Amino acid sequence: MSRVYNFSAGPAVLPEEVLKKAAAEMLDYNGCGMSINEMSHRSKAFDEVIQTAEQDIRDLMNIPDNYKVLFLQGGASQQFAAVPLNLMKNGKAAYIVTGQWAKKAYQEAQKYGEAIEVASSADKTFSYIPDCSDLDIPEDADYVYICENNTIYGTKFKTLPNTKGHILVSDVSSCFLSEPVDVTKYGVIYGGVQKNVGPAGLVIAIIREDLITDDVPAYTPTMLKWKTQADNGSLYNTPNCWSIYMCGLVFKWLKEQGGLEEMKKRNEAKAKVLYDYLDQSKMFKGTVRPEDRSLMNVPFVTDSEELNAKFIKEATAAGFVSLKGHRTVGGMRASIYNAMPIEGVQKLVEFMAKFEKENS
Repeated sequence: MSRVYNFSAGPAVLPEEVLKKAAAEMLDYNGCGMSINEMSHRSKAFDEVIQTAEQDIRDLMNIPDNYKVLFLQGGASQQFAAVPLNLMKNGKAAYIVTGQWAKKAYQEAQKYGEAIEVASSADKTFSYIPDCSDLDIPEDADYVYICENNTIYGTKFKTLPNTKGHILVSDVSSCFLSEPVDVTKYGVIYGGVQKNVGPAGLVIAIIREDLITDDVPAYTPTMLKWKTQADNGSLYNTPNCWSIYMCGLVFKWLKEQGGLEEMKKRNEAKAKVLYDYLDQSKMFKGTVRPEDRSLMNVPFVTDSEELNAKFIKEATAAGFVSLKGHRTVGGMRASIYNAMPIEGVQKLVEFMAKFEKENS
């Protein structure tokens, strides 16, 4: 069977070179005579895997020495609780709600302290990023929280909010490693890897060392205490060895491609192909305010649910899969992560133009 063009929002497309290397090493990793999936997480072979992976992501993101890199389980959603548990010293935090995942993080934080919604784009179905240049942030707020790229709604913070000196926490799950970032602007960056970095089951958290302390509520689960994980090099218990290994291969691939500057150029070029078509189409239209458009997730619709359904069915048959929008918003969504080649986007646009001509 030939490979399809996979536009899934996550788990998502991975580089073919990475998949082929993983397949070649499945039975015998690096001459060990066994698979990564069979070896001890405390073995010398796996220690090299996790140490190399950490160094490679540090190189890619230019992560300063005073930040820890943690490979954690539970996905990004588990960090919705870990963040307030580890950071709420005054029992108060500011949340900018720009989509479903930010909203869920905000609701979870309310269990542990006073979570305050300081900005939201819910009034227009999260189709834009609110002005965050002069927010009413309480002086005693412990941190300001954002979801930087909104997978479902296709919006992206192009400018980070003015936190007025407060710690910035960002969920970057769906834009992770898609472009360069200045890590020093954040206290915490974390993301589930299954959208743009690797297979499901792992979250990578990059946390400034001064924020990793024993000063957490007594009821904090041991596994959710960042210091537990940091003190044990992400090996307090058995981690997701396979996903760490796969992410390590992706990090190597990213380096070989030219790093995050090159990824940004490619992602901008891919997104332009699709957005340019949407902007001139009479049938399809994007749903996001242009200045807030994501490079990773592109939602679009027609004027009827019947036409949406017909498009998705025919696109799937033509080898363009997982274009159905999230169940909460409907329509279509093309996720065009790092591993999606520009040819895939070009061919999708060709198919959309053909569909539009045939159904006008």
